[in-house]
Amino acid sequence: MNREKALALVKEQITERRYIHTLGVVESAIELAERYGADVKKAELAAIFHDYAKFRPKEEMEQIIIAEKMDPALLEYNMELWHAPVGAYLVNKEAGIQDAEILDAIAHHTSGRVGMSLLDKVVYLADYIEPGRSFPGVDEVRQTAKQNLDHAVIQALRNTVVFLMKRNQAIYPDTFKTYNDLIMNLKEKM
Repeated sequence: MNREKALALVKEQITERRYIHTLGVVESAIELAERYGADVKKAELAAIFHDYAKFRPKEEMEQIIIAEKMDPALLEYNMELWHAPVGAYLVNKEAGIQDAEILDAIAHHTSGRVGMSLLDKVVYLADYIEPGRSFPGVDEVRQTAKQNLDHAVIQALRNTVVFLMKRNQAIYPDTFKTYNDLIMNLKEKM
């Protein structure tokens, strides 16, 4: 699917503000993919579709999680997580994207996952550092992203966990598992 068609499909599903965010994620994903050797076309498509289900009704997302036998623990955590796996499902069904690597990157762009692929990391980080984001710690992660992808993803995960903890919010276990996996892999490389 070409960029224009993909953007047109996404624009129908999200708000104007979220569309501007999406364009920033696309720009960041392409830059990261080029820097770290990921497939640029796949990074672009995954970034375009990453928030495809963001504004779907809660009931619809809940029904899809149950019907498609997605991790039932998702329903116990903040519904902000739901749009990622539900989005991957809907992008496949409604937009016809069948590439498993693209769908995985969409499905895990909020929580990460153990064994993240290069494309997963690119999309996760692009969503975190896109130019429209402005919150404590984002500039440091942007700087790290210019030097080391894994370190930047770890930094983003750490910031997310601390942010949620300061607000007394539950943290989805996959986020911890992702952080631990990346830290352990770094230690193995040393």
